Amino acid sequence: MCRDVQAGLDHEWSVTNGLGGYAAGSLVGATTRSYHGLLVAALRPPVERDVLITKIDETIELPGKGILKLGVNEYRDGTIDPQGYSYLDTFSLEADVPCFCYRLDENMTLEKRVWMEYAQNTTYVQYVLSAAPGKGERDAPLTLTLTPYCLYRNYHSTTRGDANWHFLGEDEGNRCRIRAYEGAPACVLVLGSSAHYTPTGNWFWGVKHRRDAERGLPDSEDVYQPGTFRLQMTPGERVTIVLSSEPQLQAEFGGSQHEVAVEKAWTRHQQRVQQLLATANQSKDSLPQRDPVLARLILAADQFIVARPARARDSQPDSGQGHLSTELKTVIAGYPWFTDWGRDSMISLPGLLLGTGRYDEARALLKAFASYTHGGLIPNRFPDSGEAPEYNTIDATLWLFYVLDRYIATTGDWSLLNELFLTLSSSVDWHVEGTIYGIGVDPADGLLRGGTPGVQLTWMDARVGDWVVTPRHGKPVEVNALWYYALTCMESWAGRFSLDASRFSQLRSKVREHFARRFWYDAGGYLYDVVDVEGIAGQHDASLRPNQLFAASLTPSLLTGEQMRSMLQKVTETLLTPLGLRSLSPDDPSYCKHFDGNQQQRDGAYHRGTVWQWLIGPYVDVHLSVYNDRAALRSLLQPLVQHLWDACLGTISEVAEPEPPFTPAGCYAQAWSVAEVLRCWRSVQV
Repeated sequence: MCRDVQAGLDHEWSVTNGLGGYAAGSLVGATTRSYHGLLVAALRPPVERDVLITKIDETIELPGKGILKLGVNEYRDGTIDPQGYSYLDTFSLEADVPCFCYRLDENMTLEKRVWMEYAQNTTYVQYVLSAAPGKGERDAPLTLTLTPYCLYRNYHSTTRGDANWHFLGEDEGNRCRIRAYEGAPACVLVLGSSAHYTPTGNWFWGVKHRRDAERGLPDSEDVYQPGTFRLQMTPGERVTIVLSSEPQLQAEFGGSQHEVAVEKAWTRHQQRVQQLLATANQSKDSLPQRDPVLARLILAADQFIVARPARARDSQPDSGQGHLSTELKTVIAGYPWFTDWGRDSMISLPGLLLGTGRYDEARALLKAFASYTHGGLIPNRFPDSGEAPEYNTIDATLWLFYVLDRYIATTGDWSLLNELFLTLSSSVDWHVEGTIYGIGVDPADGLLRGGTPGVQLTWMDARVGDWVVTPRHGKPVEVNALWYYALTCMESWAGRFSLDASRFSQLRSKVREHFARRFWYDAGGYLYDVVDVEGIAGQHDASLRPNQLFAASLTPSLLTGEQMRSMLQKVTETLLTPLGLRSLSPDDPSYCKHFDGNQQQRDGAYHRGTVWQWLIGPYVDVHLSVYNDRAALRSLLQPLVQHLWDACLGTISEVAEPEPPFTPAGCYAQAWSVAEVLRCWRSVQV
């Protein structure tokens, strides 16, 4: 894979910093996406992510052997130059740290590691030169030249350079401070005292982003090269360049103790990794240490858990304003382009946090989202630029009830319920009386309905302009399973506090009475996806979709055993693939065989056939309930486990093509994909 340029361009790596910032690139070093960068800083965590350093190209001068260019850049005209992939011998992950090993000659290698400081917008790129034992001629130093490429732009955009636009630079021998223009955030690049920086100031034109081109986005941009660092290296030596947008960088960096300070940073990172694995050792059986798959999933899970600003006391419920608190947490829905979403955070929490023993952070996440409740709803999404949250979701709030119930069952911490009970009770009232977007209870059957023209409310939320691709207005099946679950919780919780639970009990009984009667599609042997579509009584959507699984996984008492088996068989025959479940049956006239093309084409296929990895979660739950065959499910999960070494190495993608070979697509790392595979992997162990 390493010396195969096409495979190297198709595979990616990524590291994160707990703030929403990250570093990512292709395996061979080319930036195949506009989202790639060695320092993509979250300047207003966890949003407002800006690309500051796209990459660094390395050049080696070997005494008597000439110049080796280790970088790889692809240009708009198809040129790949330099072609450093020919020197890339191996790639590996040391825990969560990507390691690239370049073979310089038959006796010498240069290893590169990339990691980020937790809770800082700081990236470390470390080089280690090694020579084969007994090769005395290799004691002579070689020259390493590092060429960084800089930008300052939002990570969703691209840059067009100008020969008259020169970034502002301040250099002091072995460091430089770069700004795109006066008033722009500064980025510091610094090495040890033996390095020397030479400013240049050149634009490189037409760098190609092939993955963006596949998505119908601008396929190239211009990048700025401010200067170069040069230094001598001898075998056994470590050299580290530190890239940071932090206003106060550690004083030791750049001085005589530079590498000592870096070594401390490396130790901090290793200790944190060990702490994550130890914390996940819930049953004290050392399973995370013994099971490399579980260990890999635990570290992949960590990438999505980030700090979320607490709401200031005097802010409005929907202002989106607050101060950053490391005590409050949220979940980045997916890298590289998603921020934090309420639904994704709730669905991911059992796997990402409860499944890894991070109970305090689970508590903090639930408190954070509950604090943003407005009109009985938690936010659907926090926009990139930090504006007011969006509340167009009918199910995210209901997922909160489920997750809180799982949190209490796992931790025994009832004190959180004490803090949130009034908010939850008020939320039920809002749902009964009616809230925004037509969300409210139908008094005739107790089922929850919702829908406003032009607004998407369920997880199948693709929208292109005014076109809501899968509106699902009416009474969606998974929403009403969640509604029943929430009412069941509230009835039980009210009783615990010796409060009158009759209103919850009456609502729950009505939903129970009507659920199977309304949703069971007898002719098909499965559940309708939506009943009373668009508010029209008796008009039902019989599309065979995976949403019905939640009725069996969350609320199995609403169905008979025969109904569960019939539904599971239908889903298995039509929707199950090696990498998850199709979002629509291939027999449906609206089914899309491919997930590709421009934004409109991809969004049109997003929930009309495209495979979603996270849906393996409810499928495994129902299969386990019906057949109790853990061995079969371990085999079923193997392709998703193998996917950890496909696409973006060490994590799991958002979606996949609905037809063989089920090529991964969408975000290269998706929170609920990792979360549900992790949760399922734990559940099927003997």
